[in-house]
Amino acid sequence: MFYEDRISVATPEGVTLEVTLAGAGSRFAAGLIDQILRTALLLALVLLIGLVGELGDLSGGLFLALLLVGLFLVQFAYDMLFETLAAGRTPGKRWTGLRVVRAGGAPVGFLASTIRNVLRIVDALPGFYLVGMLCVLFTRNNQRLGDLAAGTIVVRERTQHTALPQPRSSPSLSDTDDASLWDVSAISAEEVATVRRFLDRRESLAPEARERLAHEMATRLGPKVVGPPKQWAPEAFLEYLVATKAARG
Repeated sequence: MFYEDRISVATPEGVTLEVTLAGAGSRFAAGLIDQILRTALLLALVLLIGLVGELGDLSGGLFLALLLVGLFLVQFAYDMLFETLAAGRTPGKRWTGLRVVRAGGAPVGFLASTIRNVLRIVDALPGFYLVGMLCVLFTRNNQRLGDLAAGTIVVRERTQHTALPQPRSSPSLSDTDDASLWDVSAISAEEVATVRRFLDRRESLAPEARERLAHEMATRLGPKVVGPPKQWAPEAFLEYLVATKAARG
């Protein structure tokens, strides 16, 4: 029987989600892919610096300084940039279906990513990420030292899951016109703010989490709104709910 480490995460929208934690094996595979890419980038950088040195008569000291700066950028900035700008996914994590998120389910920020990646120096000791792998195996939420310090977890994005009982159609032009007839007076300002937060950060969420959050919020708020046709998809309902509420001040 296949066993998964799953934890419950309370989202800022007030919905509790279950997420699957990444194990040591999948994290190692993602790290190996990323390390191969880093090595290729470093080799390209060495060749580029060497070519510039040939053309510009670069001194040995300056060559070494540029090489050290390049090594730091490739080894650390690679992960920080991808995790911050690509919703917690380096190429290796994307390939293996993993994502870094905050322990509370929020997207990983630059500071958290910096902390977790600088501490790779410790996690890598004494070699082959032994410290990091032992921490993943023996901590409650499969976290290495960098994750513990940064308050992050690595989760697995499910490519196959049970579909939620929700419509998948997009609104038609006539449906959009009908949105102006919605009665949204029962929706509070706090609920609108919660929906806005979800819509603002939905692109950074794993597909399963995004789908479930939209479904839960639409199910919770739908009975308070009079007028929306029942074939609307949850995210479309939430979008027009916010737009209608804004249009009416």
